[in-house]
Amino acid sequence: MIFLIQYNRRRGETISLREFADSDRAIADKARLQLELDLKKRDIADEVVILQADSEKQLHHTHGRYFKDLAGLSVLPAR
Repeated sequence: MIFLIQYNRRRGETISLREFADSDRAIADKARLQLELDLKKRDIADEVVILQADSEKQLHHTHGRYFKDLAGLSVLPAR
């Protein structure tokens, strides 16, 4: 799966998440470009990324910062 994420760094919040089939890479790239152009036009400095993973669950594990709030990111693991 391909995932297109819009993330607001200041708020530590995922604004949108869209899924695409692996075979739709060109469509995902076009959607990413369109989103970036739209955000630029509205003077919004959100991060826009395309990531690939087997599932959304795996994406939460490998790129957790896009899915945890700021407080969740600052917690150190127990020893």
